[in-house]
Amino acid sequence: MNGDSPPIRDTQPRPVPPVEGLAPGTAHDWLQWARRELAPHSDSAQADAEVLMAALLQTPRTQLHRALPQALAADQVLRYAALVERRRQGEPVAYLSGRQGFWTLDLQVDSSVLIPRPDTETLVEWALQIVGGRQHTLQLLDLGTGSGAIVLALAAALGERARYWATDVCSAALRVARGNAAALQRPVEFHHGHWFEALEADAPAFDLIVSNPPYIAENDPHLAALRYEPRLALTAGREGLDALRSIVGEAPQRLRPNGWLLLEHGHDQAAAVRALLHAAGLAEVQTRRDLAGHERASGGRHP
Repeated sequence: MNGDSPPIRDTQPRPVPPVEGLAPGTAHDWLQWARRELAPHSDSAQADAEVLMAALLQTPRTQLHRALPQALAADQVLRYAALVERRRQGEPVAYLSGRQGFWTLDLQVDSSVLIPRPDTETLVEWALQIVGGRQHTLQLLDLGTGSGAIVLALAAALGERARYWATDVCSAALRVARGNAAALQRPVEFHHGHWFEALEADAPAFDLIVSNPPYIAENDPHLAALRYEPRLALTAGREGLDALRSIVGEAPQRLRPNGWLLLEHGHDQAAAVRALLHAAGLAEVQTRRDLAGHERASGGRHP
């Protein structure tokens, strides 16, 4: 974490567990206490405790060992105990620390955006393979950008070879994305609105359109485990295909000849998404698997 980051504030106060016996205590003492508290509730208790301690002390996790001998002040103890309690109740570490790694980036996140996940890097890798050999200045669009993870990963890899556009219907998410772009010094044109409707009339045709849209069915039981993340970015109709259907339907009008549309989707939606891509007239329709072997992203080329 950047040393200039503001201190973490517990904006959602919750009961603080008993902490007698350690105060004042060192950072190491409290780290071990947190690990014990979290062990019954998290399969990554040690990592969780370290990330939260590094965030509290505003130091990179890789340098945390240097800070462990220092004594914590009373206010730090209370803040750390509150963060640990929120994690014990299931709140994601990324929201508690305000940061999440993705690709080669360290991104700011909050509860207005989905937490970027390694599965989505499948989409980034595929996109870079597609545009890697092209010589002209590329026009790239990220629909539903959230934290800006995808478009900023592409910008980090391609630099000035491309011009970058991104849209989101959530103004709070766009604030996060703009903040990340500014911190990473990546020029991205952000537009507020629903999918392609966010673009201005003079927007160019694109060489590449990418999106990780909502694709979970509205009644999916897995939503309970995602209760802290924005429902707007998760669900899309009875089958989870509404957003994907909307994007695919308009994408051919927005792509240059030989431009590509790449979409992340659920592990059991690949066949349905490929059918949508074929129906839209796209060529070379195919699917890529993520690191776990699940069919994670599908795409096609505008002929």
